[in-house]
Amino acid sequence: MLKVSVIIKGLNEESNIARAIESSLAAVAPYGGEVILADSASTDRTIDIALQYPITVVQLCNPEERCCGIAAQLGYQHSRGEYIYILDGDMELDSSFLKIALDFLQHEPQVAGVGGLLREMQTQALEFKVRTKRGERIRANRPLPADRALTVGWIDGGGLYRRAAIDDVFYLTDRNLHAYEEYDLGARLRIKGWRLVRLQNHAVDHYGYAMNAARMLWYRVQTGYVLGTGDLLRASVISAYLKTALIELRALRIFGIILISWIVVLMIVMFSPHLSWAVGALCTIFLAPVIAMSLRQRSIKLGLYSVAQWQIYAFGLLIGIFGKRKPPGDPIESKIFITAYDHVSSSGIRVD
Repeated sequence: MLKVSVIIKGLNEESNIARAIESSLAAVAPYGGEVILADSASTDRTIDIALQYPITVVQLCNPEERCCGIAAQLGYQHSRGEYIYILDGDMELDSSFLKIALDFLQHEPQVAGVGGLLREMQTQALEFKVRTKRGERIRANRPLPADRALTVGWIDGGGLYRRAAIDDVFYLTDRNLHAYEEYDLGARLRIKGWRLVRLQNHAVDHYGYAMNAARMLWYRVQTGYVLGTGDLLRASVISAYLKTALIELRALRIFGIILISWIVVLMIVMFSPHLSWAVGALCTIFLAPVIAMSLRQRSIKLGLYSVAQWQIYAFGLLIGIFGKRKPPGDPIESKIFITAYDHVSSSGIRVD
């Protein structure tokens, strides 16, 4: 068995994929590892660029199955490493972190996965400003242990996992999830008694999408990302971690409150004897959260963006609960463009 496999999740990443592949190849080189691009049916030059490198390239056959959870699981189907690193196609892996993470897992057999610190490179986008501020608040309120290894409930932004732990929970990521696939993985691992750790070492640079707020929200709608909380809620019932998810994920509680609020508003609109009551209810459900979030974020623009997201994601939750599901561990239909061994046979140079 190989030491480590890096699975790169890709969808229309022609501007980023070379950086992700080159950094991954550099990271696995000392360990005789492999790099796998798991592509979700890209329509740009992502595949053409990837085929220039000594890596395995596999692609999802059915574009309608695209979602955040399917690519990593597709890559896992074709991986051989004792350890598995999940990397997004718009990220650059710090090779020094891979060594640190491997050393940590080899000395901590009860730990299933290790993550590190993510650095946002597209800092002007509103979504990433909100994400950065949230991360700063979390770190400010959570003291670090002496060894700077923080036990966490899940690893977002990619991380290194032990294959034995993944085999214990039957599959890497749930192919049905449009978001929160890393949380789902963490919850399933914890049920089995595994630990997850975040080290305070730089792991990846994230380049993200250079979109304005409106385009980013529309992109989230188009890709089905807004359905993620509903998908997760259903998965949590099936995998028996619903109570944990409701306690740990603030988004689930917020979106649930919003849905209840809209039900109340509709009842007021339908049965109120005065139009002013209905107008007041509508203003309250939107303006009050905007004011509260603007004060918290110290920015009216960030406050508006946060609340607009909540409204859209709340309805996505409702739709996602009733979405179709396939057995998460079933083989994913895919096309193999080329493997690392194909590069070996054509060049005479062994890459693993």
